[in-house]
Amino acid sequence: MISTKARSGPVDPRLLRHARSVRGFFAAQAVISFINTVAIIAFAWLITDGIVDAVDGTGTIGLVLWQLVVVVVVRAAMVWATERVSARAAAGVGSQLRTALITAISARGSAWLASQNSAKLTLTATRGLGALDAYFGRFLPQLFATVVTTPTLVAVMWASDLPTGITLIVTLPLIPVFMILIGLATRTVQEKQWSTLQRLAVRFSDTVQGLATLRIFGRAERAATSVERSSDEYRVATMKVLRVTFLSGFALELLSSLAVALIAVSVGLRLLTGDLDLSVGLFVLLLAPDAFLPLRQVGAQFHAATEGVQATRDVLDLLDDDESAPPRRVALPGGELVLRDVRVIRGERELAPVSLVATPGTITALGGPSGAGKSSVFAALRGAAPFTGTSVFGGVSTAELDPSSWLAWAGQSPMLFAGTVGSNVTLGSSPDDALTAWALRTAGAAEIATSTPIAADGSGLSGGQAQRVAVARALYRWRVGAASVIALDEPSSALDAEAEAALWAGLRQVADEGAAVLLISHRPSAFELADAVVVMAEVPA
Repeated sequence: MISTKARSGPVDPRLLRHARSVRGFFAAQAVISFINTVAIIAFAWLITDGIVDAVDGTGTIGLVLWQLVVVVVVRAAMVWATERVSARAAAGVGSQLRTALITAISARGSAWLASQNSAKLTLTATRGLGALDAYFGRFLPQLFATVVTTPTLVAVMWASDLPTGITLIVTLPLIPVFMILIGLATRTVQEKQWSTLQRLAVRFSDTVQGLATLRIFGRAERAATSVERSSDEYRVATMKVLRVTFLSGFALELLSSLAVALIAVSVGLRLLTGDLDLSVGLFVLLLAPDAFLPLRQVGAQFHAATEGVQATRDVLDLLDDDESAPPRRVALPGGELVLRDVRVIRGERELAPVSLVATPGTITALGGPSGAGKSSVFAALRGAAPFTGTSVFGGVSTAELDPSSWLAWAGQSPMLFAGTVGSNVTLGSSPDDALTAWALRTAGAAEIATSTPIAADGSGLSGGQAQRVAVARALYRWRVGAASVIALDEPSSALDAEAEAALWAGLRQVADEGAAVLLISHRPSAFELADAVVVMAEVPA
């Protein structure tokens, strides 16, 4: 589906180009990390000052407590600011990447989209980019803390106590080294988990779409077993990732704990021998855990963000691939559609040639046995299938025209979306209640109210009603001037004789008003309605 280009580093620099809201997040997070670092140092110093004064019997504990309260409030405010900024950044970047993804898919055209798996694209755009919350909310704030807080604390501890600074310089690099080793070991496991989830999404989607056919042929249980097997594979892959996550977290915690313990032992021994002042020793000892904390959290939170990172890379790879279809022209209205020896290419096969002329005011029926390639001809007109021969509308090759500017199409599957009947009829066009009612009436669906709610795939309507709503959508696009040719693929396959007669009367009406209607059907009544009939022959496999 999408190329997998190797990109090193925890932050893909392409995000700065394709999601501009990232820049504001980076700037805000840098400021937050700096303020938080100052608060950490102030907190350690105030605690040290208060304890030393208590030991010496000098100073006022009340003033120190008030100062500590202020520091605690500042740190709490920084936590709140991090969560708020991260949430807004995740939502903004997700929205921008989804918009860019849809734009890129549209630019590649129907032929490219037909060669992709919609379930994988949907998974990437939904769950994958939805996982950016963990990436922006957990991983990146800790990464900024590693860049800002850890070096600052090391510098402060180095200036305060040279032996402690040397200990930090020696022990700190061990954590990134182990993080790299763990990352190299877990990359394959994490990529396998993501690819397994994609396969599961594809298999489940295909099974649901073909469930009726599977039940007819007694293969539903086998399909369920296949989905169950994919689910088990995903469960195993997820458990491997969790196992590695826990082990890596344990390793990082152990390393940092040993390093802090080493510093504590060094400080304690020098305090006993009198080589180190209590205030300095206590100050560096309080800072030591905070110096290691960002590095530990980066390693721990990276695993939680892997799905979002992988999905982001998939989207960015697609955006960087220069596969956009050449720009297409907008067709002039009222043209004539002419096909000459058009042979649609399916895999390594060329289907039977078809020639026809569809002029405004006529109905042209396309007939032939199942599998002859009638629907493939419509796919070629929409730009979703390659073909040889000549296809011209208004004197211009259809390969040079934007299909949406001249063709209104309703396929065998209604392709309805969650909403109302009215919103489905007017999809892609400006809504008009009167024209919506006209389109439904002309399609023979006057009994369906425009306010009728429907779920995805037309749930809530019968098969025949959903089919007529899809036809009404094509008629609506013609009526508002968005298309000159209406192409309907088996529009009456789920209708009874009465509903079919109403539909044929409506199509005759729009043809008489100047529409060029293309009609695929196996019904004799459709051929009686048509002004011209083109019969396709089946090509042997």
